Amino acid sequence: MGRTLESKKQIVEELKGLLDEAEMALVLDYQGLSIKEMSDLRTRLQANNGVCKVTKNTLMRQAIDGNNAWSSLESLLTGTNAFVLVKGDIGGAVKAVQAFQKDTKKSETKGGLFEGKLLSHDEIKAIANLPTKEVLMAQIAGALNALATKVAVGINEVPTGLARSLKQHADNGES
Repeated sequence: MGRTLESKKQIVEELKGLLDEAEMALVLDYQGLSIKEMSDLRTRLQANNGVCKVTKNTLMRQAIDGNNAWSSLESLLTGTNAFVLVKGDIGGAVKAVQAFQKDTKKSETKGGLFEGKLLSHDEIKAIANLPTKEVLMAQIAGALNALATKVAVGINEVPTGLARSLKQHADNGES
């Protein structure tokens, strides 16, 4: 028994809502994955603000129709697709997908879309290799702390150097 027209419209509206919130989309070939494996992927993605949706390509076409930000996704809509929509921690979500694919050895990434640009497999791997948001924030904080320390030492050195010079001058004057 197929879906009713009303249920298809609801699915398209839900997809549009998810796409409006998403920053990146990955298209995976999910053929051969069991329900348990799909649940595992969804669980891994939840920690990184990612959602995995399995829907017909025609419904996804309707959801991206008229949306310039996602229109390039059209070229990936062939075969059996699962759509990973990510908001927030893009690197973490891509790492979760790649770890899942490495564990199951069944799924393959067809491509992705980020900021209106189609991503190649190499670009997707490069995103996964980026440090996490927390690591980047720690690196920036460390750099700022080092800079502040150098400035403080430099400012402290001015009166210290002046005091040494005056002391040396006074010592030379007494002799």
